[in-house]
This record gives sequence, structure tokens and C-alpha cells, in this order.
Amino acid sequence: MHDLSVWLTILSFIFTVSFIFWRSSVNEAIPATIGAFFVLLSGSVSLSDLFTITETIGGAAITIMATIVMAIVLESFGFFHWVAEKLTERAGNSGIRLFWYTNLLCFLMTLFVNNDGSILITTPILLMILNNLGLKNHQKLPYLISGALIATASSAPIGVSNIVNLIALKIVHMDLYMHTAMMFIPASIGLALMSLLLFAVFYPLLPKRLKTVPAGARPYSPLPGHHPLKYAQDEAPTEKRSRAFMRNIILFVLAVRISLFVASYIHFPVPLMAIIGSVCLLAWRWIFLKIPPVDMVKKTPWHILIFAFSMYIIIYGLHNIGLTDMLINWLKPFVTGGLLEASIGMGVAVSLLSNLFNNHPALMVGTLTLTNMGLDPITLKISYLASVIGSDIGSLLLPIGTLATLLWMHILRKGKVKITWNDYLKVTILVIPVTVIFTLILLSYWVKWLF
Repeated sequence: MHDLSVWLTILSFIFTVSFIFWRSSVNEAIPATIGAFFVLLSGSVSLSDLFTITETIGGAAITIMATIVMAIVLESFGFFHWVAEKLTERAGNSGIRLFWYTNLLCFLMTLFVNNDGSILITTPILLMILNNLGLKNHQKLPYLISGALIATASSAPIGVSNIVNLIALKIVHMDLYMHTAMMFIPASIGLALMSLLLFAVFYPLLPKRLKTVPAGARPYSPLPGHHPLKYAQDEAPTEKRSRAFMRNIILFVLAVRISLFVASYIHFPVPLMAIIGSVCLLAWRWIFLKIPPVDMVKKTPWHILIFAFSMYIIIYGLHNIGLTDMLINWLKPFVTGGLLEASIGMGVAVSLLSNLFNNHPALMVGTLTLTNMGLDPITLKISYLASVIGSDIGSLLLPIGTLATLLWMHILRKGKVKITWNDYLKVTILVIPVTVIFTLILLSYWVKWLF
């Protein structure tokens, strides 16, 4: 491969990542598409590679889009705002209880939707709640920072909550059921540790007593135009939602999420199961709200597919010009030294790459590297899972580590909440490294015990 092709591929990658970092308000699919175009122009990705890329990301894209469709439907029922109201009511006038309920809300949103969707749904809701409580800027930070960190990191326990996790699963030929069996326990315990560390860091700032939120003050998004999963209020039915109806919604969504893992276990196509769940919920909305499903064409964020496809083209180009060969030489001594060394080595490496280049390309590069090392099946799996921990948790050390964090900071700026890199780093430098190392060690011992 000639030098011009190599340099054009590298420059395309640098342009794409830099643009996403410094212009997070711009749709991320635009720079990714431009970068992918120049990679194709360079010749580092062939036509046959495009078919491979399409096959790799196809199932992941369908699954994640079906999940987002479900989120849009749930929002039209008023579900997310109802949940936020109930958690706020349970918190009462205790700032400490509100902290824990905020973390719980963000954790559940990611498990039921995905990490980007969780940020887009919960951040505006939290801003409204905190504004209604009359909190000052520094008093809002514990809830907003901890909520964002938990929402993003919560995509680690189950692969279905993050499109890049699903793509990586396909690359290493690992099913969703096995991913969850090996990952859910150590990643969830890691998240529990993260929550405790966040609580310890923020305890001096947490208001111990809160004023009562005025009756009827609903936490609708204060940021019109910056909540892509939210319906206009007049599209929702005007009658009050009954507790029984919302309970049925929760049970249905929980059943759909569980069905994805059952489908994986019995080797039924997971994307097809996700589509079935979304279609059923769309039908439910059509019957209950009289809203036909055609509006999904406009409201579904299709740009996520374009971003994922374009980003993978760029990463595949880097793979073809020799980046993964270089990483193999660097990482193989760690990965082949034992399960503990493999877990810590890959987890730390992908954490570093994520904070330098963003977690989407970091996990893709890391996964492609693993598949070319000739590893035995168990070492390959634990190295991949460690990469996910680095991508989903380790990437949170810097605000530029994940797309979700960039979106979060953009929403906060629009909501007139001032947060600096220093505010963010003072928290993450104490919380993220400890959480990552603890979770990676726990992962290695859990997998040893499991197998």
C-alpha cells in the first residue's frame, strides 16, 4: 500500500475524531461520513471490505435502532417523566436520597434503552428537577456528573445497551447470552463501587435538605429542540396515567429485554427479536394513543447508523494499513501472560485509547487487534470483555472519551449549567481508575470461577 493511501487514511481519522471532540454540537454522522469518503478514496478499504463491514454492523444497528424506537414510544406514553416524578417523590426532601435515586434512574435508563439515549432522556429531566428544587450550580454538579457517569458506564453489564459493544460482539463471534453471563456480575459490582466512590467524593457538596417541589411541577425537558427522543406534550393523552398502566409498561419492556438474552441462548436472531418487541409496543401505542407508526420514520435518529457505518470504514482502513499489527506487537505479551494479565492489559490499553481517540474507534481497533492474535477462546473472550470495560468505564476519565459525555456537556451548556474540565476531572481522577482496575481484576477471577 503506497504512502499516499496510508497518510490519507490517518489524516481522515484524525480529522473525524478532532471534529467530533471540538464541535460536539454538530451531528457526529457528518464528520464521520466525510472521513469515510476519504478513506474509500485512498483505497485502503476495498469493495469486498464494505460487504464485510455491512455484515458486521448490520445486526447491531438493527438491534439498537429497535431499542431506540421503543424509547420513542415509551416517551409518548409519558413513561420517562412518570418514572422521574416517582423517584423524586420517593426522595422527599433528602438530598442524599435524591443522589441515590438519580443514579438508579440513570442505571435503569441505560439498561432499558442505551447509553446515548439514557443521557438524552435523563439529563433534561434532571435539569428540570434540580431547577425546581432551586439548587445552585455547585449543588447540581453531584447529581449531574454522577448521573452521566453511571448512565454511560451502565452499558458495560449487557452488550445490548451500546451499539459499539454489539458490533464488537459480532467481530469476536460471541453471543449476547455469553457476554452477559461473563460480564454482568463483575461489571455490576464495579458500578456499585463507582456509585460508592462518587458518593464519598460528593458527600460534602450534597444538600442534606431539599425544598419541596411544587405540586404538579412536572420534569419536562427545559431544552426544546435538544431532546430528540421526546414527543411534543400535546401528542400525549391528557388523562392521568394510572399506576397499573405504567406497571404493565415496565413489565412489558422488561420482558422484551429478557427476550433478547433468551433469543441469544436458543440461537434465535437477536435483531429479529428486538424488532418484534418494538412492533408490539408500536401496536400498543397505536391502540392506546391512536398514533400510527409512520411517525417513526421522522423521529428515529437514523444518523446513528450512518455514524457507526462510517466510523467502522475508517477503523477498517486503519486496520488495513497496519495499525492492528503494531498494536499486536505491543499488547501480545500482556494478553498471553494469563487471564489476569490479559484482563488488565487490554482494559487499560483500551481505556487509554478511548481517552485519546474516543471509545467508539478505540473498542473497534482493540477488538480487531484481538481477532488477529491467534488467542485461545477463553483468553479472547476475557480480553474482549476487558476492552468493553475500558471502552465503557475507562473512557470516562476525560470528557472527550465518549460521545455520550460530549452530548451531555452540550446539553448542560444549553441548560445554563456551568461545568469545567477541572470540575469533571476532580471527580473522575479519583473514581474511574480505581473502578476500572477493580472491575478488571474481578472480571478475571469471575471468569476463572465460571469456567
